[in-house]
Parts: sequence; C-alpha cells; structure tokens
Amino acid sequence: MNLFFSLIIPVYNRPDEVRELLSSLENQTFERSFEVVIIEDGSTKPSEKVLDGFREKLDISYYKKSNSGPGDSRNYGMERAKGNYFIVLDSDCILLTDYLAEVDESLQEEYVHCYGGPDAADQSFTLVQKAINYAMTSMLTTGGIRGNKKAVDKFQPRSFNMGISKTAFEDVGGFGNIHPGEDPDLTFRLWKKGYETKLIPQAFVYHKRRIDWNRFYIQVKKFGLVRPILNKWHPHTAKTTYWFPTMFCLGLIAAVVFSIIGMNLPLLLFVVYFILVFIDSLLKNMSVSIALLSLLAVCIQFAGYGYGFLKSTILLYFTKKKPQELFPDLFFNELV
Repeated sequence: MNLFFSLIIPVYNRPDEVRELLSSLENQTFERSFEVVIIEDGSTKPSEKVLDGFREKLDISYYKKSNSGPGDSRNYGMERAKGNYFIVLDSDCILLTDYLAEVDESLQEEYVHCYGGPDAADQSFTLVQKAINYAMTSMLTTGGIRGNKKAVDKFQPRSFNMGISKTAFEDVGGFGNIHPGEDPDLTFRLWKKGYETKLIPQAFVYHKRRIDWNRFYIQVKKFGLVRPILNKWHPHTAKTTYWFPTMFCLGLIAAVVFSIIGMNLPLLLFVVYFILVFIDSLLKNMSVSIALLSLLAVCIQFAGYGYGFLKSTILLYFTKKKPQELFPDLFFNELV
C-alpha cells in the first residue's frame, strides 16, 4: 500500500517545542518522503524562523491563521496537506527515530483508517512531568485508555498522537470545535461510519505536558466537563466507569467522616489504593520522589475530573441550556 504521510502539527506560542519536534523528525529512519504541516494558530510567538533550520532535510508546509482552536487548526492543515494519510501530533511531543517506520509497518500489515499511539515520559522530563504522565497513563488511574494495549474496550485514539486517512477525514468532516474532547468525538463519529481504530503500541511519543499543578487541575477539570457532553452527543458510548473519579472523591470524603466517628475500614481501603499507586509508580519510575508526586497527581486528577464531571452532568440534565451556552470556554468558533 502506497502511503504518503502528512504530519499535522497545530502550534500556539511554542517555537521551542517545534524545534525539538522537528529535530526528532529530522532523524527518522523512515526511508520514504513525508510532509510536515505546521499550522500557526494565531500565535504571538511564531515558529516561522525555527523552520528555516530544517527546510533542507524536511518537506515543510507552513500556514498562519487566526486563533480557532486545535481541532479546527488540524482540519485546516489536513485540508491543505498533500498526503493520503495524516498523522496528528501535539507540538509538545518528541518522536523516536523509528516512529514513522513502526506506523508504516503496522498499517501495511493491518490497515485501518485511524490509529492511535501511546505516550511516555523521557528521562529528561522533570519529576512533575513524570508524575503527571504516570497519573494520565496508569491502569490504576485511567484504566489505560490513553495507550495501554491491555485496556478493555475499543481503543480511542488521542489527538496528541494519532493517524487518520484522508478518506476517513473527508467522510466524517474532521474534528469538531469542542476542546478538549475533540478526539473522542471524532473517534465516535468514525465508529458510527463503520471505520475501525487500533492502537500501535510501538508508535509512542514522549509527551512533555508543560504544565504546573494548577494548570493540570484546570486541564483535568475540563476533561470532566466534556465527558457528559460527549455522553449526550453519543449515548451509546456512555459508561458507568466515567463516574469513578467523582465517586472516588465523594467516597474519600465520606471515609474521612466515618473515621472521625470510629469507623476506620472505609478509610483503610483508600489507604490500600494509594499504597498500590505508590508501589506501581515506584516500580515504573524507579524513584521515590516521582512515586510521592504521583500520589499528588492522582489526587488532583480525580478531584478536577470528578468535580467537572459532576457539575457538567447536573447542568446538562437539569437545565434546558445547550452545552455551548453552559460552557462557552469549551467551544471555539470555527474559522471562516
């Protein structure tokens, strides 16, 4: 199968990250040519000068446009790309040298119109980045939905590291204007059209996630706000497991109250869970510091997501307002 890859990379004020990503693309072992499409999404710190140092080795297409969000920016790039298979990446990712070769080999063996790859933390990442990466990817926290091949159910590709054929993109109309949540929304629409998705475990990226604790809380709270919206748009995808962070937080509060009146068993169960998280993170990261920070990351993740999920569910199902009215910050205006 003759696949020509166009790598679609929306950018917003991240010239240094673009340099790191392009450096990793410059060293790919992949033997065929590919295209890199950079979409500047209304940045005030453009990346154009960074690209000059890579144009001799990479086929780079560069576009500037007004800010309309990552989903619309990806659509903008795919509409102008030369390839027949699009690889969508976040600008804060770094690829291993064999990434494209692994993707091509997997698609040649078992072609699908949409794939996803996992993310990992490079040794150069900070302790906080590694702890957040653990919280976002562990089976004990997210169930491995972000890239664990042992995770149950059909794999949902994530837009920091995914591929979609030109055929499928044109058929479903690309990403919607919600953010975050544009990637599962796209996946659900692909499934509805009959397209298959799969995980390519070897096609992982180092995802830097340049965020502090406060921004991490804001991010996961938005994830929680978005999920009930997706459940309403795609009722067949709703699962009781999405309630887990909310119930975990409410249960922890109840357990603390019970312990005050002498009932310690519920709180002990939570202690056991946190011990398991600590041990799991310690074994994976070989660092006591990261394991301790992982406990904080998990608490922030559950608290933010759980609160956002509960708030969104209540407002969506007990008011007559549309999601765009309730949560305008989650929606971008599409570029005209």
